[in-house]
Amino acid sequence: MISSVKTRADAHTSQRLVVFGEFFLDLVFYDLPQVPAMGEEVKTAQFATFPGGGVATTALVAAGLGTPTAVITRVGQDARTNPAWQMLARSGVSTSGCVFDQRLATALTVCASYKGDRMMITHDAISKNLVKLLAMRGTQRQLRKAKLLHLACALWPLLPWAAIVRQWKRRGLALSADIGWNPQMWESPHLFPLLKHFQFVFPNEQEALAMTGEKSVEKAARALARWTPTPVVKLGKDGALAARDGKLVRIKPLRVRAVDATGAGDAFNGGFLHGCLSGWPLEECLRAGNVCGALATTGPGGSCAIPSRGKLKELMRKL
Repeated sequence: MISSVKTRADAHTSQRLVVFGEFFLDLVFYDLPQVPAMGEEVKTAQFATFPGGGVATTALVAAGLGTPTAVITRVGQDARTNPAWQMLARSGVSTSGCVFDQRLATALTVCASYKGDRMMITHDAISKNLVKLLAMRGTQRQLRKAKLLHLACALWPLLPWAAIVRQWKRRGLALSADIGWNPQMWESPHLFPLLKHFQFVFPNEQEALAMTGEKSVEKAARALARWTPTPVVKLGKDGALAARDGKLVRIKPLRVRAVDATGAGDAFNGGFLHGCLSGWPLEECLRAGNVCGALATTGPGGSCAIPSRGKLKELMRKL
């Protein structure tokens, strides 16, 4: 694990988390009575809009638990007056390293949530070539203050990302990644050599199986462990599984009534990384992730129900 650090608001700046990736303005329709077919319309009284994407949800959860956190992303000028962006900017998460694009609109995702699962449609032209942000002078300053950099985005094309990742790994920065569902990456021979630079990777069950070609999540975790020190596989209602030093660690889930699964995996990441930067053992990090991921499903959006540190500990004891 990463060496223990304090997570008070006045903690030393070198002890903070930087989350890099794609920001989305999320429009979520939930409690749908059914899934519409093409040409059909379904109505629901339940709707919410909030800051979305791995960069926002992971950062909001980690910061809400007390980890000093910064985000680095690219948004449009429209974000300055958007309530979702303002929610992130006012949350205590540092946004000073973010870039406002004069030409393109902020990425937008429409989510339809049904029976605890969801489908999404996204417009994200502004997120192309996001890797270039990592070479900017402001980003370099942010990362020199960081303890851990979490990449919440697809690392595609792989070779430019590999060069940046190797650079920061040599400088002693701990790295983690959640690359999402990106089949084009899994077909590349460069993916697994890239993963060796990350201390943690966070696929869900479907992603882990697809990446490795294995038939069980246990075999997938062991396969990923040949490339990265600690693969963490998120299993949704079945909890989470991690592999380390040839051993598998499985932690059961927190049982809740799920309303919307949007952002639950990113909320898990935020809870896990908070535990990691607090110096907790792997099992406790998994418990923290399970709690935050489960609570995220109890309302719309992944940051709808961030527990206090005391409440987090209380719920972790139930696992």
